[in-house]
Amino acid sequence: MALARGRRSQYQTNLWPGFVDMLSTLLLVVIFLMSLFMVTNYIITQASSGKDTMLSRLNRQLAELTELLALERSQKDSAEDNLAALQATLLDTQAQNKRLTGLLGDASGASDDAEGRIAALGTQLDEQRNITNDALAKVELLNQQLAALRLQLAALNEALEASEAKDKESQETIANLGERLNVALARKARELAQYRSNFFGELRKTLGQRKDFRIVGDRFVFPSDVLFDPGSATLKTSAYGQLDNLATALKEIQGNIPANIPWVMRVDGHTDITPISSSTFPSNWELSAARAISVVRYLMARGIAPEHLVAAGFGEFQPIDSGNSPTALARNRRIELKLTER
Repeated sequence: MALARGRRSQYQTNLWPGFVDMLSTLLLVVIFLMSLFMVTNYIITQASSGKDTMLSRLNRQLAELTELLALERSQKDSAEDNLAALQATLLDTQAQNKRLTGLLGDASGASDDAEGRIAALGTQLDEQRNITNDALAKVELLNQQLAALRLQLAALNEALEASEAKDKESQETIANLGERLNVALARKARELAQYRSNFFGELRKTLGQRKDFRIVGDRFVFPSDVLFDPGSATLKTSAYGQLDNLATALKEIQGNIPANIPWVMRVDGHTDITPISSSTFPSNWELSAARAISVVRYLMARGIAPEHLVAAGFGEFQPIDSGNSPTALARNRRIELKLTER
């Protein structure tokens, strides 16, 4: 009896420490797997959100693991202190052992799942790194293109400044040329006005003091009725003498005008507002132009250089008398001579 009691006591003394060690080992495995899972999730999360955030979270996780390890050590010390109490509840512990064995199997399955998730997250991390590298390469290319554009813009600005400076010089040159041209034109106009006055004086002498021949401003006015029949552009025979006197005065003044003055004698034909329509002259415009041309041809036949003659027709659109009386209509039917620049 005493021998049996001694054996039971010896068995109980050897069983409890082994059970406690197994329980502690199982608990450490569970804690290690949970810690590994948490660390893995933490690392993957931080890798996708940025290096700085990942480092800070890793530091926090390490601190938590340190605390867990400290807690485990404290629990281990407590387990050793409570070893006597655990020996009293061996039967309950065995039941819990079976339950923990089942939990261990579940934890192993969870560990396999965690490893699969870790592999998948690693693949995603590699893909994110590849995308980041491509984005960085594109950014570098854009920076190079931007630098090239800036160089081109600087070159364009330099060209624009040079063009503006050249344009400013050109404007100044044009302004100077314009002033000189205006002065030259004014001088030529004064010279031509002097010769025009002399021409009108000579023409007045040769034509006599006829009231129907008038000087209006810078023009010498002939009544058309003196030169042409109504509705005709053929010169009257009686008009030849008047036009001969005109050609004589023009040839005399022509020899006195310097060759550098580009002058012309413009012959303008005008009609009244009475409509005309014929196969020869569909309108007063054609009639006035034909009369001016007839005068120009006669002057050319009398030795006036054609480069100094111009014929123009104005029809009824430039009247000098707005009335409708026979006198007003007769005044509007006229040939005007103007000595002017070409």
